[in-house]
Amino acid sequence: MGHLRQEVEPEEVGLDAKALARLDRHFADQVDDGRLPGYLVAVSRHGRTAHLTTYGHRDVRERLPVETDTLWRMYSMTKPVTSVAALILLEEGRFGLDTPVADFLPAFAEPRVYVDGSGPDLRTRPAERPLLVRHLLTHTAGLTFGFYHAHPVDALYREAGIESSVVPGTDLARTCEVYAGLPLQFEPGSQWNYSVATNVLGRLVEVVSGRDLDDFLAERIFAPLGMTDAGLWLTGEQAPRLAELYGETEDGGITPVPGLPLHGRPRLLSGSGGMVATAYDYHRFMEFLRRRGELDGTRLLTADTVAAMVSNQLPGDADLCSYGSPVHRVPGKAGLGFGLGVSVVTDPALTRSPAVRGAFGWSGVATTTFWVDPEHDLTVQFLTQLRPKGSHTVYPELKRLVHEALTG
Repeated sequence: MGHLRQEVEPEEVGLDAKALARLDRHFADQVDDGRLPGYLVAVSRHGRTAHLTTYGHRDVRERLPVETDTLWRMYSMTKPVTSVAALILLEEGRFGLDTPVADFLPAFAEPRVYVDGSGPDLRTRPAERPLLVRHLLTHTAGLTFGFYHAHPVDALYREAGIESSVVPGTDLARTCEVYAGLPLQFEPGSQWNYSVATNVLGRLVEVVSGRDLDDFLAERIFAPLGMTDAGLWLTGEQAPRLAELYGETEDGGITPVPGLPLHGRPRLLSGSGGMVATAYDYHRFMEFLRRRGELDGTRLLTADTVAAMVSNQLPGDADLCSYGSPVHRVPGKAGLGFGLGVSVVTDPALTRSPAVRGAFGWSGVATTTFWVDPEHDLTVQFLTQLRPKGSHTVYPELKRLVHEALTG
């Protein structure tokens, strides 16, 4: 078990303690108003944690406080970890970015692409190009989510039982076969659409490595990086430290809602959203990325591979708004590109909140988020467990407040 600890005073690393106190008050007010259950926020610079706050409850009904060793459902913050797993295998020469996925997952050998229509009148055609590993890593595969309710292919996902990202009652192999049997929204590589692609990537890791995904992550990433509590499920000893999951009510309050089935090894090991971890664990992962593939003498990836991972991979340095499918053509996606598993700031003048070019990170559906800012040598994580009904203001508020704390 690891505990994240403050290692240095903010002023020693160019951070304003008064501004960080404003950050704490801002989110503490949301807890006190019943809009958040509790949270942990950590700001580190030059590899040293300069600000660490826990506030509120990991279990509101039982009045159990958020602590530095609280375990959190990371949901989509799992995706960068699974992407690193795939990049480890890529560096071993097991496949390349332009390797067809069907070389290892034959169900994807003959993808079909949506043409027009819906329901029984929906028409498809054979894809003009194969689905490649790079398409999975960059979310340009043409896959989707059923919860978008924005495209006829989304409806096919729901009809197949994929409301979120998995087929209930199946394992990862079967769920990926169901994905493969559905049409792609668009030609692979032609648009960006956040999707179930990282679950397919997780299955690719399993097939190529010959290891179950939880075992591969534990042996090749979590253990080497000292992520002592991280995993895709909980032991009985860990379970009491897991934060409860809450949903947002119509009036802006919170209420308990069901979360991932983490108590005991799940049948489906999700590389897309199945990870549970502490703030210490994810701090270790962020530091590994900040240090370009090495941590405490352990190197998992070359600096060049990490540089590619955290650089925009969309054609022509496009952003998610211009290159995204219609559902993503919104102002909040402007100025953001996508690398190999993380979003990347490409134009700070267009982003919703203060940012610098080259900053990268990702978020989870339960309002967890992280980013690494190479220009300021800064890492930030914010952890809570709230599934909002719509777009939550936590992320832009957090980025604004952290930006205000930078003094040099």
